[in-house]
Amino acid sequence: MNLEFHIEGGNFSRAGHASSEIKKMLKQLGVDSRCIKNIVIAMYEAEVNVVAHAFEGLIQVHIESDKITTVISDKGPGIADVDLAMQEGYSTASKKVREMGFGAGMGLPNIKKNTDELTIESTVNKGTTVKMVNHF
Repeated sequence: MNLEFHIEGGNFSRAGHASSEIKKMLKQLGVDSRCIKNIVIAMYEAEVNVVAHAFEGLIQVHIESDKITTVISDKGPGIADVDLAMQEGYSTASKKVREMGFGAGMGLPNIKKNTDELTIESTVNKGTTVKMVNHF
């Protein structure tokens, strides 16, 4: 099963829409609730990162009988130092984003904690692609 969700940069009212839809679908498929929780946390964090930092993004979800693969690609500023961005508490979020309660620097670390496999590719001034795999 393949699904796609478009993300609009700056639209915090829609942040979490894709992860909500995937949560419903995985429940209907009978996936273990702990596994669903991990997937939804990682997806939500990735969605919020796109909304907070990029102009736009695309989430592509591929659900198989034993795993879910999610690829989030965006057009935005990119990540200059992925290793630094993976440190808890490190954030490049704007003051406006932080005032809304986002941008605490936990997004990428939370994604890593809640996925079985994670790859991040980023080019400054072009964008970022995050690939997450969770096994059922």
